[in-house]
Amino acid sequence: MCGICGEVRFDGGSPSVSAVSVMADVLAPRGPDASGIVVRGNVGLGHRRLRILDLSDKSQQPMVDPDLGLSLVFNGCIYNFRELRSELEKKGYRFFSEGDTEVILKAWHAWREDCVSRFHGMFAFVIHERDSGRIVMARDRFGIKPLYLAQANGTLRFASSLPSIIKAGGVDTSIDVEALHTFMTFHAVVPPPRTILAGVRKLPPATIRTYDRDGSFEDRRYWDPPYRRLAGDGAITRAEWQDELLASLRTAVKRRMIADVPVGVLLSGGVDSSLIVGLLAEAGQQGLMSFSVGFEEANGEKGDEFIYSDLIARHFGTDHHKIFVPSADLMDALPGTIAAMSEPMVSYDNVGFYLLSKEVSKHIKVVQSGQGADEVFGGYHWYPPLLATSDVVSDYGRGFRDRSHAVLATQLCKSWLADRDISGDLLNEHLLRPGAETAVDQALRLDSNVMLVDDPVKRVDNMTMAWGLEARVPFLDHELVELAARIPPEEKLRDGGKGILKDVARKVVPSEVIDRKKGYFPVPQLKYIAGPYLDMIRDALHAQKARERGLFRKDYLERLLDKPADHITPLRGSELWQVGLLEMWLQAQEV
Repeated sequence: MCGICGEVRFDGGSPSVSAVSVMADVLAPRGPDASGIVVRGNVGLGHRRLRILDLSDKSQQPMVDPDLGLSLVFNGCIYNFRELRSELEKKGYRFFSEGDTEVILKAWHAWREDCVSRFHGMFAFVIHERDSGRIVMARDRFGIKPLYLAQANGTLRFASSLPSIIKAGGVDTSIDVEALHTFMTFHAVVPPPRTILAGVRKLPPATIRTYDRDGSFEDRRYWDPPYRRLAGDGAITRAEWQDELLASLRTAVKRRMIADVPVGVLLSGGVDSSLIVGLLAEAGQQGLMSFSVGFEEANGEKGDEFIYSDLIARHFGTDHHKIFVPSADLMDALPGTIAAMSEPMVSYDNVGFYLLSKEVSKHIKVVQSGQGADEVFGGYHWYPPLLATSDVVSDYGRGFRDRSHAVLATQLCKSWLADRDISGDLLNEHLLRPGAETAVDQALRLDSNVMLVDDPVKRVDNMTMAWGLEARVPFLDHELVELAARIPPEEKLRDGGKGILKDVARKVVPSEVIDRKKGYFPVPQLKYIAGPYLDMIRDALHAQKARERGLFRKDYLERLLDKPADHITPLRGSELWQVGLLEMWLQAQEV
């Protein structure tokens, strides 16, 4: 787990070592244990290391294999690297290190583009081929590990975070109008390749990209599972689906135990994280540390779920750490939380994960976390209405969108409003493409392959890596997701959502955490904005930079600032927090 960066010159020039150094310095929190820069011809590679596997310097990066003519920077973890190494050794490859980084180098040499299909894990990597001059980039199936790009004037820069690219300079930092549309519509989700800034892009998940010497490139998507029943699935009973699912979950959790340092759990007290604790305990994890966070209540809304996380910690005998955040501490943490965002993200639990990760990183370097279960197993309220829909695009949009294009036109200044419904077009493109059998399958595919990537997954990566903490997400094991995609939608939507997952959980964890109302990561102060939080947002929206940008109509901002609690989105988010967070992030990046 690390931070990677680099510069490639396609115009015959030499890469800027100073630019690579600047990017690497910004990435230091992602990899506080070691650093390195390698320049070869027109390519400069930078790396910041968090030691998780092979703690020796033999796995230092950038990694260069002179015999194979390959150089690599890599962020992530390949959970099956030992099995792949054994296979490669039988093919005659010899290894000088004990980690997963070198396995990627040898695997690329042995299998070329097919290597990524063999990897179980989360990864973003860049390989330079000395002899061909090609640059190869790849990102894992769910985009768990980020990879940002900026290409202009014959130069390509890449990094694990967007702010590191900005800091190196020479980037168009104007707002991307189409990205702004999806940001305002999908509670801050900006699908790849766009980001909120016009001059920075991101490599899509499940994609391998190859650059030629002249800067031209080709993309190939290497994973796109079907969301439909296979031949014979109709004969599988409910009990058999449960058995298959439990076996797959056990495998997914066990895979993510691999490390040369202890592995803990972020325990919210919900079904998903509780199940991970139970499966780790079942697998024999000793001295398991678990961590929970809670906040002060506001407007009568409770700010923690400690009653459930405490129950799970007692039941499985974990070494439990409970963190309560007073309102004053929450306020103090917001600037750091916003600075840690690679892109502006409005979900309230950003600050929760940020503060939780700060505490967890004092004890361990690796945790498992429950993100993805709702998107994979149908846990959200907009799925059940789709069982009987005749218009999946409209009905999905009705349940998921923060606002329509027409409403957005009353909120954005005219110069910032796209000339068409960008977000509606995106829903049409993704929901209606072939490969999904039912409307629910179409929605689950969209959420797990698009919305999940640039909201929960990005959030967890950014907030944990701000403190040099590696987060692993077993519900996004690709074989588990392939299995879940075959399970009939009715089995997932039973019991208020995630029915089959709850069935399996009852075999592992106490029913008290299962048979209850669905909870969220509550931070009430950022939903019902008042006092110093309101002052902070007002200052940001009235700042000179915000006035010069002129993103939002003055009458809209006045309505939000006058009565913030009256403007809550369909998914229970604060409209004022959404627009204020965007401006605070832009100002933190000095753009």
